[in-house]
Amino acid sequence: MRRSAFAGLLMACLVLAACATTARLHDQGTLNNVALGCGLSYGELIQDEEQKKLLLLIHDSPNAEQRLCVTKWARRNGLKPVFVNMQFPEG
Repeated sequence: MRRSAFAGLLMACLVLAACATTARLHDQGTLNNVALGCGLSYGELIQDEEQKKLLLLIHDSPNAEQRLCVTKWARRNGLKPVFVNMQFPEG
């Protein structure tokens, strides 16, 4: 009987862990609102459909306040922020 109780507890933990790691895919409108609220532009925050836990900030040298703003929002929503510094051509 002890083995059965242990197996049930282990299964419950695995189910809860699976639920806790499932990230929600946010629509681009929501991400654009977050970007604007953090002093960024439309399209600079994206979430990969296959790697839902990753929130990508694609911006040319984001400042510390912008990075902190994105990080806080990402963590509140169970995401991992990834910062990609990209220099866009002048034109």
